Amino acid sequence: MSEFQKTKVRHIEISQDDDGQRLDRWLKKNVPDIPYGLAQKLIRKGQFRVDGKRIKPDVKLQAGQSVRIPPVEFKIKGKKPKLSEEDTNFMRSLVIYDDGDVIAINKPYGLAVQGGTKVHRHIDGMLDALVGDDGVRPRLVHRLDKETSGVLLLARSGKVAKALGYAFRDRGIKKIYYALVMPTPEMREGSIKAPLIKAGGPNRERMVVDEKEGKFSLTDYVVLERASEKVAFVAFWPRTGRTHQIRVHTEIMGCPILGDNKYRGKHNGGSSEEEVVSLEGMDIVDRLHLHSARIICKHPIKNTTLDIFAPLPKELKKSWKSFGFDSNYKHDPFEGND
Repeated sequence: MSEFQKTKVRHIEISQDDDGQRLDRWLKKNVPDIPYGLAQKLIRKGQFRVDGKRIKPDVKLQAGQSVRIPPVEFKIKGKKPKLSEEDTNFMRSLVIYDDGDVIAINKPYGLAVQGGTKVHRHIDGMLDALVGDDGVRPRLVHRLDKETSGVLLLARSGKVAKALGYAFRDRGIKKIYYALVMPTPEMREGSIKAPLIKAGGPNRERMVVDEKEGKFSLTDYVVLERASEKVAFVAFWPRTGRTHQIRVHTEIMGCPILGDNKYRGKHNGGSSEEEVVSLEGMDIVDRLHLHSARIICKHPIKNTTLDIFAPLPKELKKSWKSFGFDSNYKHDPFEGND
């Protein structure tokens, strides 16, 4: 016998924290007891009201407005499983900064930021572990590839999330990545420009250069150390935020990132696999050698500069040391180039 749940008419006032949020997104977060699909259907029928008026799903709410939640009856599908103690402790162990407004974690390699096809364990799904004293769940403000480790920012309120979101879009945030590339770039420093677009067909998970349809992308780089002409420790500053941007740009340079099985230099005019130097016998970890090391930006609330550094994980330190590179490098090689 199926179980059903009934809800009564409710009126919820929009808080300051949710000012400017779309109705459909607000419902997903604040009225989780009503299935999202059902809520959208009821909005279209005019049963959800804001200050007594019919509204559309994409309307932006304002603090102080009152949302009428209609009575509904629906089949219960099962409750969201509670976060395990192991995952709770794991998430808390990743935190490297928390000032009550902004949280930063050092995301490990191999862990996705959000869910997707065949992805069941991810950062977004474990954010309940970082709920603050006010009961508010932190929010993601940007992304990192599953294969990339390093600084990932979270916001403790809608206001902070909005401010950081604008900063990322307006290029008001300096993101510095560390990578090992091979072979060594010809120029000690420079910029890579290439319009990028998602490839179609069987290569749809790759980004490719497309002069007509691609989106403008720009990455600055500085070679910090070299191991002869074989491998280099390079700092990257992606001025734009395209998917896989640094990975594609290093491939275009003919110096793909060590351990990158998706962009190995054999596409877009890069180096062939035969040119990649053998690392047999060296203590090199089998992973993408790309790390989001540092984020510098204006604090979204305070009149201060936010400067967060995420040290290399142990496995990358091992690779860095194998080539004699400084695994504790903390300087800003792009200082003065803002």
